[in-house]
Formats: sequence, C-alpha cells, structure tokens
Amino acid sequence: MHPTVNIAVRAARAAGDVILRYHNQIDLLTIENKAANDFVSEVDKAAEYAIINEIKKAFPEHSILAEEGGQILGDEKFQWIVDPLDGTTNYLHGFPQYAISIALYENKIPCHAVVYDPFKEELFTASKGEGAFLNDERMRVTNSRGLENTLIGTGFPFKHPQHLDCYLATFKAIHPKVSGIRRAGSAALDLAYVAAGRLDGFWEIGLNSWDIAAGVLLIKESGGFIGDFSGRDMYFETGNVVAGNTDVFKELLKTIHPHLSEELQK
Repeated sequence: MHPTVNIAVRAARAAGDVILRYHNQIDLLTIENKAANDFVSEVDKAAEYAIINEIKKAFPEHSILAEEGGQILGDEKFQWIVDPLDGTTNYLHGFPQYAISIALYENKIPCHAVVYDPFKEELFTASKGEGAFLNDERMRVTNSRGLENTLIGTGFPFKHPQHLDCYLATFKAIHPKVSGIRRAGSAALDLAYVAAGRLDGFWEIGLNSWDIAAGVLLIKESGGFIGDFSGRDMYFETGNVVAGNTDVFKELLKTIHPHLSEELQK
C-alpha cells in the first residue's frame, strides 16, 4: 500500500471510531438541516475534524476540500477531497450503509483514494496505476456484456426534487433491461461496490464532488468507466454520474440520454 494511502486509511479509521462511538446513541445527537433533505450532526463534524487532523499532521501544506468545513487553503497542486460521513440520513436512522470517503488529487487528477465502511469493516483503496483493493484483495468490475441480468445502483434526487420527473423517466427506461435496481443511500459505497463487482453499474443525478472523488479512482483502477450523462469526465461540474464496465457504461448512457431534460444533457 502506498504511504499516502496509509495516511488516508489512518484518517478514515480515526473518523470511523468517532462514527461507531455514537451509532447506538443517535437520539442524543444534535442534528441540523443544511438544506431540504440534507442533514449534519456533530458526528459528521467530529469525524471530519479527525480526518483533517491526520492529513494536516502528514501534509500540512496540502489544501483540503471537506463537506462540512469547506475549503482549507494550501498548495492547490495537492487537494484532498473529504466526505466524513457519506450516508448521514442512513446513519441517523440506524441503517448500516454509510462510509468515509477520502481522495487526494494532484493537479486535478485522482492519485489516491479510500472508502471505508466502519460498520462492516470494509476498506476500499486505490492508487493511480497500482490497482484497487478491498481489504487487500484486488478488485475488478464485472464482465457483463450489456444490461441484461445486471444489478444496477442508483440514487434518488431527494436534494434536487426539480429533477424527479426526469429521474423517474430514466428509471423506467432502465428497469425492464436489468435484473434489479438498488438504492442504498451512500454514493461513495455504491461506486466502491461497482469497483468491487457487487454492482454492475450506477447512475445518479446531482452529486457533490466529495460524494464521488474517491469512487472515481476506485472504478478506474478496477477497469471500469465513469462519466457524466454525456460520457465525459465533467461529473464534478455537473454532479451527474454513470459508471460501470465498458459495455454497461455505454448501455446506461444510451438508455438514459433520450429521457434527459435539456439541463441534464449539458
């Protein structure tokens, strides 16, 4: 494992300790609404602090973009993108599908990534050019030749209700072509599951950079493809994501595109 990934793993485990410490005491937490259907608790903030503390000890000059704290200025060549608790709504309901997502980008290119599920003790890691791993076992995307018999992940646009009708149209188009569609509530884990071959593909509208920054590298290093709804690498700008192996990626794009609004086609 690359030394930088070791730092990210240490940071993720520190955050995981915070998250698990309170997972049976949800009723004691102070919960705030950042926006409609977008929640934050003191656990999110404490977990983020633990991550930033570990990163800054090792790389005090690096910049950090974190979900709760925003931008921490530093050397713009090296930027850490951090989601301390992806799946907060799940966590606050005791639904055990949530994760910590940490990625390091160098000159806007993903170099190292960690997604950690503290409840299941599953650690997904990747370094550019060195492959992707789940608890030290090499990961590969599935070899499905199309959408038939596939299991596809997705996310409902609860934070972007203006896109609900469009999303439902894409859902209806994909539904008859696949064996199943899953909405588990943590995009970071969904992308890690595509990389691990647990899901054949994934699509979602309106994600943030910290939701997907680590998953991008996990999928690429597992032999998969990830793009926006036009197949480009503009997912950070658009927030729209499609992922899978070559064939699944192409078929999802082809199936989704006729049902997109003009806004989502950009």
